[in-house]
Amino acid sequence: MQRGGYGALIVPGILAVASTLVVIGNLTMQEQSSDSPGPTFFPWVLAVAGYGLAAALAAHYVRNPDEVSRAETRHKTYTDWTSVAWLVGGIAAFAVLLDLLGWILAAGLLFWCVTRAFNSKRPLLDLSAGLLMSSLVFLVFGVALDVPLPSGILGGL
Repeated sequence: MQRGGYGALIVPGILAVASTLVVIGNLTMQEQSSDSPGPTFFPWVLAVAGYGLAAALAAHYVRNPDEVSRAETRHKTYTDWTSVAWLVGGIAAFAVLLDLLGWILAAGLLFWCVTRAFNSKRPLLDLSAGLLMSSLVFLVFGVALDVPLPSGILGGL
């Protein structure tokens, strides 16, 4: 075995770039509201958390690089096209059904499709968890933060 395997540093690099884009967006945002905490509060929290996670991941990967054997240096690739189809189909169904079904049902369906793509064997639990998470997101954004999310067929209930 030989030391190497620093390719995982790509992940913290991408995270740091994404956090930098959030910072740039925050600095160039034209604030229309003087409400506290304001529209830039959560992006700043996300940027700081992103930088912290990127630094922690980079430190971990530098301290513990992957062991690479010469036999593993041949790049064998494999794509699970069934999983790709579940992911792409779930995103497409979410985009098409969002206005009709509403946020709660469409996001719950998307969550189920993603868990199915990752080969989960408990569809009822996955669907229940997806509906619970999408309901919590709807309550936080739709009710508490007053961000309009489509209610779809559940709108009259």
